[in-house]
Parts: sequence; C-alpha cells; structure tokens
Amino acid sequence: MVAQKQLVLVAGAGAGLGQSLLSRFEAGGFQPVGLGRTRPDDTIGDFHTLDLTDAVLVPSKIAEIIEAYGPPRVVIHNTSELVIAPFSATSLGDYQRTWASMVQTAVLLAQATMKPMVQNDGGTFIVSGATASLRGGAKFSAFASAKFALRGLTQSLAREFHPAGVHVCHAILDGIIDTDRSRDLHSLDPGRMMKPEDIAEVYWQLSHQPQSIWTHELDLRPASESF
Repeated sequence: MVAQKQLVLVAGAGAGLGQSLLSRFEAGGFQPVGLGRTRPDDTIGDFHTLDLTDAVLVPSKIAEIIEAYGPPRVVIHNTSELVIAPFSATSLGDYQRTWASMVQTAVLLAQATMKPMVQNDGGTFIVSGATASLRGGAKFSAFASAKFALRGLTQSLAREFHPAGVHVCHAILDGIIDTDRSRDLHSLDPGRMMKPEDIAEVYWQLSHQPQSIWTHELDLRPASESF
C-alpha cells in the first residue's frame, strides 16, 4: 500500500445517489471506491461488482480494497430492495430478500470496516434509511420490516462505536430520489423529487462534523413533501 488520499467506500454505488456520493467525495479530495451488484454506465473512481450479501466475498473484497488504499475514513451503506405488495401476496422469500439486501449487507460492511476505522483514529459510517424506517405502510411489510431492523442495527453500532471514534449516522430519506429510473416509475414532477447531489452534500457535511456535535439521525425531504 502506498500513501494516498483518504478512502470513501460506498456500498450500493449505483446510478443516482451512489454515484453522486462518490462524485462529491472525490471532489473533496477522497479516493472513491464503489461496490454494487451492477456497474453503472458511467462510474466514479474504482468500482467493484459483487453480491453484497455474500458472507465470504464481501470481507475478502473489502480487505483487498483496504490493502490497496488504506482503512476507510468514510463508509456509506446505500443498498435497497423495494417490495410493494399486499401482505397475502408477499412471500417469505420476499422478506428474506429484503432483509439480506438491506440488513445482512450492513452487517457484513460494518464487520469488515469498523475495526480498521477504529485502529485508524476513527471515521464515519452512514446508513441510508427511508420513511419506512419509522412507519410501516400498507403493502410495504417486507420493506418496512427490513428498514426497521436496519435502523435498530445502526443505533446499536452508534452506541458501541461512537466512544471508539466512529461517527455512525442514520439518514432517513423521505421522498423519491430524482433518477432516470424513478422518473420512469413515478408520475411526479422532478421539482418535487430529492436531488441526489443535494443528499450527497449533506452526507459530506455529516462526515465532517466535530465530535462535540455528532448527529446520529436526521431526516431529509423536499419542501413539498407532507409529513
């Protein structure tokens, strides 16, 4: 390993928010590394395609990245798996898939990065949540149950690792993120959507908070969003 820029590691670095996060941190002088199931057409920095639920591959790949770039200063968990269906039409496999995609991936990511960050004088670990982290809506039982679990996991990590110097934050994203895919899926004025570059700016600010005022949880939404 050679001396180089501080590492930002984004799990779930797809088109939209994931790439915006890598772009913002690269602009701030970080070495951006993305992880995800599918490589976007245009990628920022070093991108690794892998199944983030793989309990063997994920630790191995992250160890390889740390060997190349050093321990991460910022780690962002941004994976998601949305299932919308009536409870009677939601299979056990749907629950297992959403939990694996959003909770198991966070466990594996934290297991592989927390110790190196602690040993390197700390860092920031940010988790992207959703409205479903706080409120389970009709037809969202699989998604909400996984998001609730992810929020609980993040709280536990914060209480354990804040004293060790790792800032753990849960960001509730209350709205539709403006991407090409979301514009195709939703009949919504783009002016009422969340801009991924604006979310990335907030994550940048979170990662630079002084220890005397660490934020554990915040919610972000468009001004037009009811709540």
